[in-house]
Amino acid sequence: MTDHRELRAGDRDRERVAELLRAAVAEGRITLEELHERVDRAYAARTLGDLDGVVADLPVPGVPSRPAPSEVGGGLELHTVGGRVEQAGRWTVPAYISARAGRWGKARIDFTRAECPHREVVLDVEITSWFGDIVVVVPRGWRVRDEDVVRRRLGAVHNHPPVPLAADGVTVRLTGYVQTGDVWVRYRRPPV
Repeated sequence: MTDHRELRAGDRDRERVAELLRAAVAEGRITLEELHERVDRAYAARTLGDLDGVVADLPVPGVPSRPAPSEVGGGLELHTVGGRVEQAGRWTVPAYISARAGRWGKARIDFTRAECPHREVVLDVEITSWFGDIVVVVPRGWRVRDEDVVRRRLGAVHNHPPVPLAADGVTVRLTGYVQTGDVWVRYRRPPV
């Protein structure tokens, strides 16, 4: 396996880092002189590791503090660094779920056959690798909210709800941090 830091950077990767640097200037974290120096380094970067080094000392703006599982009534943790973890089938959904995918990790949470006693579930995600992914599968009629909650550095959340929330639907509220990987939200018809 190749370390993500050794992979070649693309123009889109460089642009994302430049946007982060502009935000850092606006917040007073770096000076205009540092901005110019770092933007030059970003556009000259050959690898993803070079880009990581340009912003390594900057915090992620607006990342909300994470509630502890005990604050929301227990919880479920699905954490992996290099493998796959999955929660699927028949299970009872807790009010709080923590999903972490680092390096080559993949986490999958399938709610389609789960029993959920809550109207809202907090799903705290963290992806810190270019190849980390978290897949969230929910029944149609549920809603996954990610607006203004999940902070994206070089990663993305792919969420396109097909229909509005059902009267008995559940809202899954994403929180956390997606540095470089992806969160994929899938809406499925529940099995009969």
